[in-house]
Amino acid sequence: MSYTGPDFEPSPPRRSPLRRALTVALAALVPGALLGWGVYAAVGGPDDGDGGGGSDRAGGAGTSAAPSSVAPASSAPASPGDGDGKKPAGSSPAPTSKAPSASGPLTGKVVVIDPGHNPANFRHASEINRKVNVGTHWKECDTTGTATNAGWPEAKFTLDVAHRLRDLLVEQGATVKLTQDGDRSFGPCVDERARIGNDAKADAAISIHADGSGAGNRGFHVIMPGSVHDGAADTRAIVAPSAELGERVAGGFVRVTGTAPSNYLGDGTGLVTRTDLGGLNLSTVPKVFIECGNMRDSTDAALLTSGSWRQKAAEGMSDGLTSFLTK
Repeated sequence: MSYTGPDFEPSPPRRSPLRRALTVALAALVPGALLGWGVYAAVGGPDDGDGGGGSDRAGGAGTSAAPSSVAPASSAPASPGDGDGKKPAGSSPAPTSKAPSASGPLTGKVVVIDPGHNPANFRHASEINRKVNVGTHWKECDTTGTATNAGWPEAKFTLDVAHRLRDLLVEQGATVKLTQDGDRSFGPCVDERARIGNDAKADAAISIHADGSGAGNRGFHVIMPGSVHDGAADTRAIVAPSAELGERVAGGFVRVTGTAPSNYLGDGTGLVTRTDLGGLNLSTVPKVFIECGNMRDSTDAALLTSGSWRQKAAEGMSDGLTSFLTK
C-alpha cells in the first residue's frame, strides 16, 4: 500500500494484562450504550485479528483479520447521503482564537490535541523518512497516513476532527493546544508531538487517527501506553492515568457515536495497549491515541467522510476527556 500508519511499527499490538479489568470499567461507564454493543457482540461476535490491522497500522502486511460477517446496525451514516466515501461531507469549523470560557468545568485544564499526520507530508518524503530517537529505538519522523479508497486523506480527517474537538473543549474552559494546525510544511515528527504535550504540562493529550486496515475490519479502538522504562522512554508514571483516560474516551465515543469497538483489535473492548509507539513512550502526561474507524472499509469510510458523524466523534472524545479531567 502507498500509505503507512502514524507512529507504528509492523509488529502486533501487545495484549494488555489489564484487559479484563478495563472491559469491566468501560462497561460501567456507559451501560446504556454498551447494551447495544453487547447485542452486536452476541450476534456477530467481534473477530479478534490477533494483531491484525493491515500494513498501515497495528499489524504487518498480510496480518489483517478476516472480515466480520456481521456489521453493527449502528454504523449506518449519520444521515442519508451525508458521506458516501467518495466526497467528504461537511467542513471543519473555522479555526478559532477565542479565549477559553472563564467559568466552564474545564477552566484551568490544559489539553493537547495531536491531529495525526500533516496534509503536506507527502511533499516532503526525505524529511518525514529521516529517523528520530523515540526513546527505545529510532524510527521515521512521521508518515503520510492512510486514505479512503476514493483518496480522501487521513490527515484531513484528523485535522477536521481536531478543530471540532478543540472548539468543544474551549467552550468548557479548557486551554487547548494543537501539535499542528495545517500551518507547517510537514510534521511535526513523532518525538516532537510528544514533546509538545510535555512542554505544555497537559492534563491530558489525545492523538487522533483513522486506521488503514483491510476491508471488513470495522470500528474504533483506543491505544494506551504500556509500561516502558528503556532509554529515554519511561511511561511508568502515566500508564494508570492513561488507561483511565482511554476507558473514558472509549466510553464517550461509544455513547455519542453509537459506533461499535473494533472487530479486529482489542477483543471487542475497543482498548489496546502498546509499547512500540514513540508518541506514547516519550509522553510524560496522560495520553492516548484513538483510531476512529477504518478508512479502507467502505462502511466505516461512509462514517468518516460524514460531517455530522465527525461532529459526533468529537463530542464523544470531548465527553471522555471532560469525564477524566473533572473526576
